[in-house]
Amino acid sequence: MSVSITDVARAAGVSASTVSRALRGQPGVSGEVAAQITAVAAQLGYTASRSASSLASGRTFTIGVVVPYVGRWFFGTVLDAAEHVFSAAGYDVLLYNLGSPETRKRFFTKMPVRKRVDAVLSLLIPDEEESAALRSLGVPLATTVGGARPGFTVVGIDDRAGTESAVRHLVNLGHRRIGMISGSSGPQHWTTPITRRQAYLDVLADAGIAHDPALEADGDYTVEGGERAMTELLAASRPPTAVFAQSDEMAMGALRALRRHRLTVPDDVSVVGFDDHELADVVGLTTVAQPVAGQGAEAARLLLRQLDEPDAGQPGHVQMPIRLVLRETTAPPRPRGPQ
Repeated sequence: MSVSITDVARAAGVSASTVSRALRGQPGVSGEVAAQITAVAAQLGYTASRSASSLASGRTFTIGVVVPYVGRWFFGTVLDAAEHVFSAAGYDVLLYNLGSPETRKRFFTKMPVRKRVDAVLSLLIPDEEESAALRSLGVPLATTVGGARPGFTVVGIDDRAGTESAVRHLVNLGHRRIGMISGSSGPQHWTTPITRRQAYLDVLADAGIAHDPALEADGDYTVEGGERAMTELLAASRPPTAVFAQSDEMAMGALRALRRHRLTVPDDVSVVGFDDHELADVVGLTTVAQPVAGQGAEAARLLLRQLDEPDAGQPGHVQMPIRLVLRETTAPPRPRGPQ
């Protein structure tokens, strides 16, 4: 015969509601009692019924996750970390990959997540109409991209401060011909490339360095794009002695282009990335480290907290720490090189 929640409650000497709260990790149960209930449930072989829990709580135990590009490293890393948190709490993930304008328009027109999810983690930046559509779901909302947004819990970083530290590092080394590989053709409405570009321009201005449009190129936030962009920069009449890439993947592409042109790093050209990709240390890349997985996990935890404590209020903007990691791809420019 199957074991019921009442059997567990009777064996543990508590109420069925206490068993339910303990096994779902909800507040109101002491650690000692929760441990006892968990042990009794395991001893009896009790497994909570998803359908019964859904009927009792009104929840679907499913979290909707909306991404612009599921195959890109940043989004995949955030998604993987968030899914681990959701899974550990007993929730499934319903994934929507909105990689094209047509798919995105269809999603926000039909809103297929309605009544199917308890919360939504959005890894794209919605416009005003899309934001309103998500808010109309009446469920907790969170994101790891963009700035503060009404109705959303935002877990992110200070893109401006990170870019400033990277470009200022190159300025302090003595570089004056500083190029940038950006991601202007990235996901729709993505503000990160804009914020990082403005920070780049501001640091140059503060250092008294005139901006040269020929030292900017679009790398599409991919390794291949970074390689193309670096090749474009090298074709300038006065190529850069240093390059800031808005992502590590573009920086790795830049390194490949420099190698193919038989240029050495950092003797001929210094390169700084952004992210601290898992392969950044392997290639010795100087970069701005951000906790990509940490942002996904924290956003997931905050969504679950809102579900378990609906009266606790919605967190606003949570800013995660960043730091400049110095490795082998940056050095002062050669005295004979263009400045």
